[in-house]
Amino acid sequence: MNTSNELKPNHPSFFDRPQVHIETIPIGEGIPLGIECVSNPELGIGGAYGTWGKSLDNAGLPQLIEEQLGEPLDPAEKLNLAELGFINRHHLSAMSQDEHIDLEVQVGARFLREAIQVNGWTPEQVDGVLVGVTAPTTEDYLDRICRKAGIPEDALKVSIHKACDGSVAGLNLALNPDVPVNEHLSQNLAERLYGKKVLVGGIEGLSRFLQQARDKNALQLFGNGAGIIGLIPGKTMKFLVGGTREVFDDEGVLQVKMYYPHSPATKSGETMIEVTEADPYHIRVAGLMHEPEDDSPVVMAGPMGMVKLFVRTGVQVVRDVYDSYQKRVAELGMPGKEIAVAIVHHANYKINQLIEKHLQREGIQIPMPWLLREFGNVSAASNMIAFLRQLSSLKHGDNILFDGFGAGTYYDVLAVELG
Repeated sequence: MNTSNELKPNHPSFFDRPQVHIETIPIGEGIPLGIECVSNPELGIGGAYGTWGKSLDNAGLPQLIEEQLGEPLDPAEKLNLAELGFINRHHLSAMSQDEHIDLEVQVGARFLREAIQVNGWTPEQVDGVLVGVTAPTTEDYLDRICRKAGIPEDALKVSIHKACDGSVAGLNLALNPDVPVNEHLSQNLAERLYGKKVLVGGIEGLSRFLQQARDKNALQLFGNGAGIIGLIPGKTMKFLVGGTREVFDDEGVLQVKMYYPHSPATKSGETMIEVTEADPYHIRVAGLMHEPEDDSPVVMAGPMGMVKLFVRTGVQVVRDVYDSYQKRVAELGMPGKEIAVAIVHHANYKINQLIEKHLQREGIQIPMPWLLREFGNVSAASNMIAFLRQLSSLKHGDNILFDGFGAGTYYDVLAVELG
């Protein structure tokens, strides 16, 4: 994992990148929004990613947190954020709920429109939108942003609430016909979307989510971000193998309040996923969370707790999918074809580093670049931002691995061929 120039503390803000288009959304004193569009014409894949709110580096972040908490941060409570892979975060000042809804609908619609345009499509051509959102502002958030972006009412809309795993879970649904969720639906989503124009991503207004939080680790790690990619299943991105895993976080290492409908009671051995199919065009996939006992939005055990939570099972899932991948490429007459890169959720650098080391011990060598230093942990947006940042270096015929994991605890891993 290359970190030579990526974790320097003087790294510029995302807003300072020359490719980023910046505008101000007229809410309150004005909210800066930055979007970068990326396209790889050889692959026929493009997308848009970015963030909104005030940009704070690691030196400026403690002041914001102390103002919110009304007390100073003890030096021992300050995380070494550069060591964890993060240089900047983007946050908002306090706003009303209506202002948050207005802002995030405008932001979400803008990312959808930009992703549509960079792919050379029109909104009317979009057949499906699958978006991961940890804590939606409203139950109909996805429907609102699609309508505002001009996407047809009869386009498939799938809202996925599996915390940081949301966008990779959406990609798995769009490409993998054997995803267990299909057992609870009247339609197989991958079969429905095959050959169609599809948007997949994550939109995470986490600074809103954190404004009621008291957890000092979460306040330092999370920020706003969004990443949306456009693909045509079976044409610009072809499914090879994939897998999912659910392992409930009994100890509550990462507790998250569910801001979406979910019956908290599940029987042992049953899935933690609840699927709601309001009609053929609107589907919600919601994952059970270990919620905080009080009304806090999030309570976490700290970076090392996250390592223990995600690494062991995460390595198992990747190893299982990798074994299936080896068999699959052999069946396709390409035995030994390597995976060009792994696009791994950026929870923190130490988690990804340890996952990579464990895999290497088992003889699995896959590049896992660290790519999200200017954002912090942006949950479901993470994988799609990382993919777009790697997109220009990818080639027709490359096989890549998506590795998503998040609170709950949920894992989605899949290998795909590009172009």
